[in-house]
Amino acid sequence: MSKKHISRRHFLGTASCAALGTTTFFNTLLNLGMTNALAAPRGFRNNDYRALVCILLAGGNDSYNMLVPTNTASYNAYAASRSNLALLQGDLLPLNYTDGQGQTFGLHPAMPEVQTLFNSGKLALIANAGTLVQPTTKAQAQNETVPLPKGLLSHADQAQQWQTSLPDSRDAQGWGGRMADILSSLNTNQDISMSISLGGTNVFQTGQQSTEFAIQNSGTGSVGIHVYESQTWYDQLIRGGVDSLLNQQYQDIFKQTYRDKVRDAQDTHEVFSGALAAVPPFATSFSNNPLSRDLHMVARTIAAQNALGMSRQTFFVQFGGWDHHDEVLDNQMAMLAVVSAALSEFQAAMEEIAMDDCVTTFTVSDFARTLTSNGNGSDHAWGGNALVMGADVNGGVIYGEYPDLALGSGLELGNGIILPTTATDLYFAELAMWMGVSHADLPYLLPNLGNFYTIGGPPPLGFMNI
Repeated sequence: MSKKHISRRHFLGTASCAALGTTTFFNTLLNLGMTNALAAPRGFRNNDYRALVCILLAGGNDSYNMLVPTNTASYNAYAASRSNLALLQGDLLPLNYTDGQGQTFGLHPAMPEVQTLFNSGKLALIANAGTLVQPTTKAQAQNETVPLPKGLLSHADQAQQWQTSLPDSRDAQGWGGRMADILSSLNTNQDISMSISLGGTNVFQTGQQSTEFAIQNSGTGSVGIHVYESQTWYDQLIRGGVDSLLNQQYQDIFKQTYRDKVRDAQDTHEVFSGALAAVPPFATSFSNNPLSRDLHMVARTIAAQNALGMSRQTFFVQFGGWDHHDEVLDNQMAMLAVVSAALSEFQAAMEEIAMDDCVTTFTVSDFARTLTSNGNGSDHAWGGNALVMGADVNGGVIYGEYPDLALGSGLELGNGIILPTTATDLYFAELAMWMGVSHADLPYLLPNLGNFYTIGGPPPLGFMNI
């Protein structure tokens, strides 16, 4: 869509450098994310709408209590390893699925909505996923005879690597940002980034040419300059002075650029907020917690995608507080209930606006946690389980290899740390292929992918309808 025209009175919020307030300016510039992907599309499946919603469960979700084997032998191994952290077998919510080894599974009792989504084919699980540089055996990991991810068991490193899929470096560019470098020019509106963040500045959406457009989960999402939305006599007086100051051209390139950037920021805010203001309320009800409010705003933004001129979008949502070194059972009971309800609400909203086959939601986390108990909690570990949801997900299946949870098993590295068998590259490659990234562009997006997957072949895991 074309940019909405506004008068010269609607691009700054103060009358002098002192009155302008650098905090207001810089917040506006950061929140409106004016650096957008300008790369030409190098390959895409089609130009219909596609969106990925990434939910970071920040802190390290104890995901072997989120997805638990229920057949007798596997459950007994789980219970022995987890000791006082083990969930009761009878409390687990059964899934209508049996894997190739005859294992059956249940979800944490706080997740009945996710159980319904899985059993109805709208959600899948990815088993034992984690950061890997190359396929790695237990002996290789213990002896460090192959490259291992930098900073294993470190929150900062592992959270970053789940967002970059570059475990052999501490790169600040994320695979979502690199994807925006490739696909964002499919959007007719180049003034709003393809990457929308409810979690502020993040690594996932930072590319070579792209960065996030940060919004909030209330109002119309976008943050503009206060005085242009205020009707007080004082603010109106300031606007008149600002118009006079800034209705001129500056010979100083830095002043001119700064003025242009602020004007563009306010223009972008008005376009975005105007589009969201026109979205009718959802019949679907969202809970009053931060994750549900974030996903409600994501749903409203998706509903406005035509008005915003978007064909491809990513969304980043962060739900923190998963570093449960203590009281893991009580904390997970509360927090997994929030996740389960929020996912169900969001999926219902997508179905309400007939966008459920255009939107895929997936979870990531720093790492899973140790099977062994440290008393009432668990410590930092490695491979874990993730959720992926949407009508284009081949749901009702657990993809990847769910590990033997017995201590001393072929994937247990000590202290209940599980070596991952599904590289993040495989997980993310399939999501990227669904978004329309070509095989030719996959090595740019995921440089280590060739260590795990023959590029050009069928989807690596099969959980997406591509």
